[in-house]
Amino acid sequence: MRVLILGGAGLMSAGTARDLLSNLSTGVTGIVAADANPERLAALRQSLSDSRLQTRVFDVNDRGAIQSLLADCDVCINGVPTFAGFQMQIFEACLQAKRPYVDYGGMGVYTVHQKAEHDKWKQAGATAVIGLGSDPGLSNIICRAVADRLDRIDRINLYWAATKIGAESPVLVPPYSISTVLAEYANPSQQFLDGKLQEVPAQAGAETIDLPQPWGRTTFIHSQHSEPLTVPFSQGIAEKGIREFTWKLSLPARDHEAWIGLVKAGFGAADDPVTVKGVSVRPLDVLQSVIDRNIAKNRHRIPAEESHEIHFAIGHGTRDGKRCRVTCRVIGHPHPLYDGYADAGTSMNMSIGVQQMLSHPLRPGVWAAEEYFHADAFFAELRKRHFSIEIETNTVESL
Repeated sequence: MRVLILGGAGLMSAGTARDLLSNLSTGVTGIVAADANPERLAALRQSLSDSRLQTRVFDVNDRGAIQSLLADCDVCINGVPTFAGFQMQIFEACLQAKRPYVDYGGMGVYTVHQKAEHDKWKQAGATAVIGLGSDPGLSNIICRAVADRLDRIDRINLYWAATKIGAESPVLVPPYSISTVLAEYANPSQQFLDGKLQEVPAQAGAETIDLPQPWGRTTFIHSQHSEPLTVPFSQGIAEKGIREFTWKLSLPARDHEAWIGLVKAGFGAADDPVTVKGVSVRPLDVLQSVIDRNIAKNRHRIPAEESHEIHFAIGHGTRDGKRCRVTCRVIGHPHPLYDGYADAGTSMNMSIGVQQMLSHPLRPGVWAAEEYFHADAFFAELRKRHFSIEIETNTVESL
């Protein structure tokens, strides 16, 4: 199995390469990490001293280079940031080359457009799985686990929360791409309500849930994401009568306040240029540079913190003629295995998915994760990576 990772020097992509080359993975004969940044590629080579890893400097605008890279791989992982605007270009290049395509998802920006190409991919005998990180990706598979345990579905509500244990940091360290966090806090989102997609305002739907420690009482909000665009329409879910599907997130409290403040200051329109002393600049570029400088300058002030995250979905419906509630949780606590990963969950989920795709006959078409993978088999791989999976089924007598 030869894996091509475009944008291969990015934080998530580097983590996926790490997992693919680990002793938890099988069948990987080679990885080509292609990226525009030679310095980050060199750092990747240094951190992963494995003869199966090759690196290539490439320009994503060079279609010939992409086609040449695709000709020598069994699957292409698109790790180029969604908001860079190349997702559909790489997607279409894989279709032309008839190479399996996967990506980490992208806030639903291209999800509907990619799903609309299902018949074209199916006719070409090519396979694409879109949104294969943690959220989307693992989150979708959690929903599949819930749906499979209900005969009829009234609603599924999906959540993700992160918290940090340790001294409060005086430095804002983004949990993932700045453009993604800003979009989650600034943009309206699509939620599946009353049997149809409806737009809700940014930061709407505040809901407080009591969670186990270390999260405790946690408040969630709606945010822009792709899961509502696929899960309620997926085979095995849509025909069970689902009328509601929502997605909500919760970042650590002080980080949450910081991102709200940045959106209030106008950074939600991060791509709209402003003129500063006669020079046109994007607020996103300014903010990224300031945050990067602040982290570098004050790295010694950033305390060691433990990061904990929980993904869970709650489904309501019927099973065996009785009212039923199903809850599925996937929990990640700190573990030595995660050292060296910027986000172990996102990176490892992509690795698991790619291996499971190529270990079975491919299914032509464009699929979301909940349509393509068997939840129990996926969870088995996550357990090997020290994630905890809990599934509870409660019938009406115990509700």
